[in-house]
Amino acid sequence: MPAYNAAGTIAAAINSVLRQTDETFELIVVDDGSLDETQRIIHEFQTKDPRVRCLPLPHTGIVAAINAGIQAANGHYIVRMDADDIMLPKRLHLQRSFLDTHPNVGLVGSRVEFGGNRGQHLGYAMHVDWINSLITPHAIALNRFVESPFAHPSVAFRRELVDAFGGYRDGNFPEDYELWLRWMDKGVRMAKCPETLMVWHDPPKRLSRTDPRYAFRAFYHCKAKYLARWLERINPHHPKLIVWGAGRETRKRAEYLTQHGIDITAYIDIDPRKIDQSIAGRPVLANTDIPPPDSCFVASYVASRGARADIRQRLRDRGFTEGNNFIMAA
Repeated sequence: MPAYNAAGTIAAAINSVLRQTDETFELIVVDDGSLDETQRIIHEFQTKDPRVRCLPLPHTGIVAAINAGIQAANGHYIVRMDADDIMLPKRLHLQRSFLDTHPNVGLVGSRVEFGGNRGQHLGYAMHVDWINSLITPHAIALNRFVESPFAHPSVAFRRELVDAFGGYRDGNFPEDYELWLRWMDKGVRMAKCPETLMVWHDPPKRLSRTDPRYAFRAFYHCKAKYLARWLERINPHHPKLIVWGAGRETRKRAEYLTQHGIDITAYIDIDPRKIDQSIAGRPVLANTDIPPPDSCFVASYVASRGARADIRQRLRDRGFTEGNNFIMAA
């Protein structure tokens, strides 16, 4: 549990861990150079419960704090937690049991309860709904290029993955999403417990709202690298790719792929003003004019609400199979 100036929330977070039905754990709280009462609160818990360990560091950021916590851990399962969230009582038991009984899965998350104001932050709440809809390794793998498929503090993973494929990396990208993409690129299977096992809070100062590493552009740049690597393995027509979506923002997102050798040969759109036009030297096709699935690969970059399900169905109706000759991205 990395913590930075978390005096207002950390006691509740630690108490939620100590109330777990599975009592065999160590809680490493990494104080990332807090300037408030965070470290004092951690030490109070440490004096009362030997399972709590305080690891003080100078302030270097969340990536260094998480990696330090992993290195200090004795267990072979690593469970992530944030200092402003709440574990529900059966989380450790159910995630440990899942990893014990699914040796082919390297990382397991869970469904989460949105702890923010749904009315004020509907977009984020709908993102949580989407995360909660992805449970199986197949669904998570197919949707990983849309958005990060996990609430970061909900995951538990095998320590050996860090040794094999590296831990969290620091850079101009979201550290958790980059890790999921990198590990899945190496063949790591990821799943979720179907139960809701934590409350994921949405404070106004959370890093995903304030740090440029979590800006939309950082996500697009991060996922393009791994999507291009996946396409090289899966797409029999590599590097040629048809992109569904000819709008300006859609094209900008897809264009990151060209930095990794992908050749966007055409766009698909439903706007009659764009159909049969040429944009950046690429023709715009109507969805009725898509080549057959054995002659092309399609990546959908349309992000508008409801459009993804409609595009999926249109492609399936034309004989395309998700993961074989089309993929959803954003």
